[in-house]
Amino acid sequence: MDYKDKIKKAADAVSNAEVIVITAGAGIGVDSGLPDFRGDKGFWKAYPMYERLGLSFVEAANPAHFERDPEFGWGFYGHRLRMYRNTNPHYGFQIMLNWIDEFKMDYFVVTSNVDGHFQKAGFKEEKVYEIHGSIHYLQCLNVCSSAIWENNEDIEVDFETMRAKNVPRCQKCGAVARPNILMFGDFAWLPDRSHAQSNRFENFLDANENKKMVVVEIGAGTAIPSIRHTSERLSRRFGATVVRINPREPEIFGKNIGIAEGGLKVLQNINEVLHV
Repeated sequence: MDYKDKIKKAADAVSNAEVIVITAGAGIGVDSGLPDFRGDKGFWKAYPMYERLGLSFVEAANPAHFERDPEFGWGFYGHRLRMYRNTNPHYGFQIMLNWIDEFKMDYFVVTSNVDGHFQKAGFKEEKVYEIHGSIHYLQCLNVCSSAIWENNEDIEVDFETMRAKNVPRCQKCGAVARPNILMFGDFAWLPDRSHAQSNRFENFLDANENKKMVVVEIGAGTAIPSIRHTSERLSRRFGATVVRINPREPEIFGKNIGIAEGGLKVLQNINEVLHV
């Protein structure tokens, strides 16, 4: 099946669906101008300081830095926080919101991204499941309580040294605060907010189990396959048609559709077919 046929098949799946689940990994942000952290070279291109230090993404995104050197720990996450706040989600987000309205579909978003861009684009907070948490929320590094609160901090970072000039503090005990994000080798992440989102998602699935479902998956790779597994589970459990959009790893089983291209282009092309 060539590219045009796949786009047509994807458009048919969208227009005939009663329910849409949008599953997204880091690749969806590339069209918004966010860096691609794929592999150490991609990470180091975005953060040359870490290449000089010999640190990979896995090593930089480690909660141990907050304990050993909070300014260094917050250097990485403070810079990402500002970048996510200053970057606007690309038009593909709006295209999907338009489909939801036009075809009167119920919807849910499942994402491994911590940038909050689905909410920023206009998706309802109660319709988003962030499986790894969100950079826009904080918790105590020492877990003095189960409190999770909004991140309203303005963190200045020296990009040359990747060190923060100020460090957020716990509202209750005054210890260092950290992002409410599941990091690598993380045993202190408070999952309550994400668990509540997960429960809402499962309730959504139960309420829509007999409806025709389409899953639009964008930019979810195999390195951490949680999002891909979610899409495939929905295909097997509900008979959903999955539209997997991934320029490098589009492979998928059965009747599902794998498209080897970037997210924004594919969404625009599907939208063009829907409105011929």
